[in-house]
Amino acid sequence: MTITTIGRRGLLAAGAGLLARPALAQGWPTRPLRIVVPFGGGGGTDVTTRILAPRLQDILGQPVVIENRAGAGGVVGTDYVAKLPPSGEVLVLTTLSPIGLAPGLSAPMPFDPVRDLTPIAPTVFVPICMGVTTRGVNARNATEFAAAMRARPGFFQFGSSGVGSSGHIAAATYAIKVGAEAVHVPYRGGGQVFAALQAGEIHYCMDIPSLLKPFHDAGTARILFTATDERSSIIPDIPTAREAGVPDYKAYSWYGFFGPAGLPRPIVDRMAAAVEQVLSDPTIARRFEEMGTPAMRGWTPDRFAAFVRDENATWVPLVRSLNIRE
Repeated sequence: MTITTIGRRGLLAAGAGLLARPALAQGWPTRPLRIVVPFGGGGGTDVTTRILAPRLQDILGQPVVIENRAGAGGVVGTDYVAKLPPSGEVLVLTTLSPIGLAPGLSAPMPFDPVRDLTPIAPTVFVPICMGVTTRGVNARNATEFAAAMRARPGFFQFGSSGVGSSGHIAAATYAIKVGAEAVHVPYRGGGQVFAALQAGEIHYCMDIPSLLKPFHDAGTARILFTATDERSSIIPDIPTAREAGVPDYKAYSWYGFFGPAGLPRPIVDRMAAAVEQVLSDPTIARRFEEMGTPAMRGWTPDRFAAFVRDENATWVPLVRSLNIRE
């Protein structure tokens, strides 16, 4: 899926339900802004937030404090913000995982991703690739790896940042696609997943190309394919899933800022404008391009709200239909 496609989907409906409370929003922010990252350190969401935070601090004129609240594939930290008063003092940079993926699993959600959050602005589009450990896995390509998985049902393990995370759903869907069985091992963040992959404690994972590339280059892991229509610019020698023999398989995510439901519209607009200003900075934009996670610029809060509703409506029934076990 491309950013252009996402843009077309995001324009299907107009945002609604964002309440304006000018009295509360006047002069916002008047105190340090807390940004919750609902994953552990070392993962894509954490890295992205730490790139954005210094420039947001300059623009908003208040310190920006990052707070990692990992658990349940992003659900724990996102739920924490969803249940706060809509003062604008605490926001969350969350992902597709708790918005559209985790709600499709069997476990009940502690919040409604559409009803209980206020979408503010997207930040980056996140392509996903597949990495396998080189400790005990000799497969040189996706075809060989799929054959090895089918030969030993239930032996191979994959790691993710938690139940319902994009890495969880992408890796589980891959096993289903190739007719294999694999065991999910959830962790509290990307850093733990990568450490386990290098050590051979898990056999494969799905994550951002730029985060897996150092391990690929070092020979401790091997990237087999990217799950997008086009090859990644940072690993151009790695085939797409279709080229690797896994047709009709795609995996992606995105990161975006949200506040609690009822967040005053003036706060939404100011934060969205600040995010757009940061993403328009050539240095920041280049950094994200180098990471292989291009900036999602030019989005209004209403467009993002429509996009969020559309993603939820698309992914929840799809995940349910796959009957993915946690």
